[in-house]
Amino acid sequence: MTDQQCACYDEGMVMSSDNEMSGEEQNDTVGLAAAVTMAWLANPHTRVSASDVPAILQSMHEAVLSLTAPTSEQAVPATSEHTPAVSVRKSLANRDRIISMIDGKPYASLKRHLTVHGLTPDEYRARFNLKSDYPMVAPGYSEGRRALAKQLGLGRKAVAAVEEAGAAVEQAAEEVVTKAGKRGKAALASARKTLGIRS
Repeated sequence: MTDQQCACYDEGMVMSSDNEMSGEEQNDTVGLAAAVTMAWLANPHTRVSASDVPAILQSMHEAVLSLTAPTSEQAVPATSEHTPAVSVRKSLANRDRIISMIDGKPYASLKRHLTVHGLTPDEYRARFNLKSDYPMVAPGYSEGRRALAKQLGLGRKAVAAVEEAGAAVEQAAEEVVTKAGKRGKAALASARKTLGIRS
């Protein structure tokens, strides 16, 4: 078969690879499977022997049939497949722990638990129809971590280090001024102004 002219013989019907099918032919699963198979075989990277083509066509036809046939699973809504272990109210009842809706166990933070189950926080919220502000960390745990960080001085600028550096710069500038005389006093004033140091 060539890329320019691909032909499929199905019950005496010849279909070209130009994808020009009428409405009746589009609904025909055999024709659709043949068209998909032809397109796949037209790919220059596909290497298949002629004896394998009927088996490939058969598997394509089965795949098309499975896609077009309605299944009983489609009638069931996706949300009913994931029943929450606890109610939303019960999952947030304790300030120190959040109860997982997946397994009903308490966790301080759900991040690792969700990762084990292959979920992101947004997917977890969507799965159980939760609001976008549903917490992933227990409020008590979060407050404890915040208090510990404040106690350790995390998140604050190193005020003492900045003041020490400013004092060292000012002392060095004063030494230069004493050596330079009057001209240095103007330079000191300019340096203080530039550095934002008040006299």
